[in-house]
Order: sequence, then C-alpha cells, then structure tokens
Amino acid sequence: MATTPVHSVDAVPPVRQLAGLALQHVLAMYAGAVAVPLIVGGAMKLSAADLAYLITADLLVCGIATLIQCVGFWRFGARLPIMQGCTFAAVSPMVLIGTTGGGLPAVYGSVIVAGIAIMLLAPVFGRLLRFFPPLVTGTVILVIGISLLPVAGNWAAGGQGSKDFGEPKNLALAAFVLAVVIGVQRFAPPFLSRIAVLIGIVVGLAVAVPFGFTDFGGIGDADWIGISTPFHFGTPAFRASAVVSMLVVALVTMTETTGDLIAVGELTGRKADPRSLADGLRADGLSTVVGGVFNTFPYTAYAQNVGLVGMTRVRSRWVVAAAGGLLVLLGLLPKLGAVVAAVPEPVLGGAGLVMFGTVAASGLRTLATVDFKGNHNLTVVAVSLAVGMLPVGVPTVYEKFPDWFQTVMNSGISAGCVTAVVLNLLFNHGPSKAGSGVPEAGGRTGGGGEEGAGKPGDETI
Repeated sequence: MATTPVHSVDAVPPVRQLAGLALQHVLAMYAGAVAVPLIVGGAMKLSAADLAYLITADLLVCGIATLIQCVGFWRFGARLPIMQGCTFAAVSPMVLIGTTGGGLPAVYGSVIVAGIAIMLLAPVFGRLLRFFPPLVTGTVILVIGISLLPVAGNWAAGGQGSKDFGEPKNLALAAFVLAVVIGVQRFAPPFLSRIAVLIGIVVGLAVAVPFGFTDFGGIGDADWIGISTPFHFGTPAFRASAVVSMLVVALVTMTETTGDLIAVGELTGRKADPRSLADGLRADGLSTVVGGVFNTFPYTAYAQNVGLVGMTRVRSRWVVAAAGGLLVLLGLLPKLGAVVAAVPEPVLGGAGLVMFGTVAASGLRTLATVDFKGNHNLTVVAVSLAVGMLPVGVPTVYEKFPDWFQTVMNSGISAGCVTAVVLNLLFNHGPSKAGSGVPEAGGRTGGGGEEGAGKPGDETI
C-alpha cells in the first residue's frame, strides 16, 4: 500500500543533525531577541539584576512562543518553521509607558490587552489573504530583506553604540565569516552546507577569541538556574492611554507577521491560507499574553530567521521547534545564555548579510512571476519599496508626527506592506480596470510558490 509522502515542512531530520540546525536559528535571532529587554530596561534605568531577569524571561517566552507557532495545538500555531521574538515596533511605546505612564506594571497591562486583541482579530486578518497576491507578497518579502540589511551592517561594524564601531578589524571579521559561509555553501558536502551559518559563526568565534573580540567574563557571573515567575514586577495596571498605544502596535505586528508567514509559505512550498494565517496570528496573540504575564513583551514572527530557511533550504518546522526548546533552556539556565551572548556582533553580521540578502532575493524571485507589461504593477512595487525604505534610510523622518503614526510608519515592513496592499487595490481592483485583465497580472495566486518549494536536487528537510 502506497504511503502518503511527508511534506518537507513536517519531516523530522535525524537527531544528529537537529541540534546544529536548531542552534543556527537561535544564533540568528539571539541578538535581536535580547535587544528589546536591554533597550526598554536601560531606558527605565533598571538594575543589572533586573535587566538580567528581563533577558532570561524573554528567552524563556521566546522559546514557548516558538513552540506554540511551530508545533501548534488546536487553532494556535501556523505549524511552519517560524521563530518568535519580541517585536521592535513596541519598543518606543513601551519606553514611553514605562518612563512616564505607570512603569512596568502599565507596560504589562497593555501588553496583555494587546495579546487578547490579536487573538480576537486573527480570523479577520486571515480573511484578508486575498489582498496579498504575488505582486504584494513579493514586494513585502523584498522590503523585509532590505530593511534587515542595516541590522546586519550594524552588527558587522561592531554593534551600534560600541566604542570601536566601524573599525576595519570588525568589518574584516564579518567579511571573513561571510567568506566561510559562502565557501561552505559552495564546496562542502550537502549535510554541511545546511549548517553553513553555524559553521561560519563557530569559525568566526574561534578567530575572534585570540584577537580579543569577545569577553567570557559574564559566563562566570551568570547563575546556573533562573526561574521567571508571573508578575515579578507587580500586578499589571490597565491605563487607557497605554492600552491604546499598544493596540496600534498589535495591528503593526499582525501586519508584519502576515508578511513573514506568507514569505515562509513561499519558501517552504506550503503557502499560507486564511486558516493557517489566522492560526499563526492567534499564536502571536497567545504568546503576547504569556509575555505580559511572565514579565516580557509583545511577540511576533522573526524575519531574521526567514532568511535562514531560504538560505539553507531546510524547511522542517521541527528544526525550529528544537530551536524553541533551546531558547527555553537558555531562559532557565542563564549561564548557557551568557555563552551564546559572548558571540561578538561582527561574527553575527557576516552571517546576517547572506541570510537577510536571501530574504530580499526570495522577494525578487516571487516578483519575477508577476506580469509588468501594460499595467501599473511596476508603480506598485516602486512606491511600496520607497515608502518601506524611507524610515530605514532616514530613521528620524517621522519624528514630528504623532506617536501612533510613528508606530506604524517607523517600521519599514509595515509601511511597505500597507502601501503595497493599498496600491494594488487602487490599480488592480478599481472599476476602471474592469475587463482589462490587469487584476490578473497583480492578483493571480500562482506567485512563484512552486519555485519557492524547491527544485530537483534541493535539500528539503
């Protein structure tokens, strides 16, 4: 009797490969994950002990959120290889709430309300999938990739705010790691090419240590075990102004997660449908509520790891689920977290350049399936890309605008996504286009999913 073939997303790789593949995902998102608690805690002038507590709590909930998204239960989780982490869209509102609007209790009260709102709105967003044809999805994926490249650039230069930012030695180390990753991809056997990023980071770390790029002093100071307890910083407070600002953040993160889910669907050959999109957003909401209870922040899909899925062609959600398990361990064992934190940022930058560039290239591949002849599709891409890149290139461009506007538009991903959806509706679904066939050019559902699913010879774990 013939057996039904297992989709690459559901395939479980051999145990001997699982740890290395999972560790790649942890390293790719670790710097971004700990940045949010560091920024918020630093702005609120928390003690070193409280900062450490925020970080371990964040890693724990990152792991739980990733497991919910990848493994899933009932109607929670897209069951795709998606890493979850704190959203940067919430940083400015949380700092404002924390410093002038009630402290951490008010932050966590607004986060809990936002998480509940996301769960309630998830089915509504799920039904909006028809507004994301290949024209829109390709543009959004391209914006995601390009908007992440400055993150890799800051890492490569030594980390924003570091004393030796931009030193040639930092960029040389990043270039060395990039060369190692490319070399492994090109010349190593397939089983090694799948962990090219991890090999690049390990080799880069081995080179960085004797040259004094990193300090392992924090490992000895870290505790072996750390348990996060609910409402560690006090009972949540529910202030109207804080809740409203966090609801705006919720809409932004839902838009970003929608783009990431669609991108991963294209890369893995399992396209997001309205149900899976709603399930993925519902998981975001549940994770955000858990974050509010366990002293962390709103959670969303991490675009950094989308690039890793595309670059390695390892599509198994169980690899990312294992990465979630590693994050849980890091959250419970602060000493392990200190080891991962010792990886210098130029090493991460070299790996990030190829990962984030892969995301942008995947967007171009999707756009290659769109018809640009005799229509306005090029205008949709051009304007959406410009609007999405504006806050990336000029971070202070909207600083004179109201806070709610900044929350939406300071994220290049949400700004580009909203623009692409609106322009596609304007040019390809307006009454003047009736009978012209133009809507088909931008709105067909083919969108390069088959290309994204892999070609003969691709690794499809």
